[in-house]
Amino acid sequence: MFSGIPSVPNAITLVRLLTLPWFLYMLFSQDQRAGAALLLGVLGMTDWVDGWIARRFNQVSAFGSVFDPAVDRVLFVVGAVSVMIDGAVPMWLCIAILTREIAVGLLMVTGAVCGMERFAVSINGKRYTFLLMTAVPLLLLAGSNHATADSARVVGWMLAIPGLFLSYTTAFGYIPLVRNGLQKGRAARRLR
Repeated sequence: MFSGIPSVPNAITLVRLLTLPWFLYMLFSQDQRAGAALLLGVLGMTDWVDGWIARRFNQVSAFGSVFDPAVDRVLFVVGAVSVMIDGAVPMWLCIAILTREIAVGLLMVTGAVCGMERFAVSINGKRYTFLLMTAVPLLLLAGSNHATADSARVVGWMLAIPGLFLSYTTAFGYIPLVRNGLQKGRAARRLR
């Protein structure tokens, strides 16, 4: 489980987690929406970087395959709650994002506790993550006085709506995968 902890991808994931307080500080203490939006966007994009490095340089680890998605969920929840409190993003969008993340998180934890065999994140799971991790910072930027605020609003919504739709279709698609993973986990335990 803990082999491969000291790897570049896991270090990037850890930095992403440790940088979240800086995002909160910029957003709430310094009233720097544009800077906070940029930082949140960079934090979202590093999710792709650490995954690419892990696969490209054969640094995929059991720890990283749990740690990275957990940090993704934390990033989603902290980001969504923060922009909802800030008022830059409508409450309904944040609640829809949070509801999906909590439901899938509970589904995965329940599956893991019940011995589910792990499965890879679907390509649509990666797509919705990209869309929403790009849309939310853009919508935050749209609430600033930055010169690109109007463009950020348009592009943010162009990404948010399909991202939200894809997030829910992906969530429902995980149900049969979890069911299958539970069956495989039970079968593997019987063979031991």
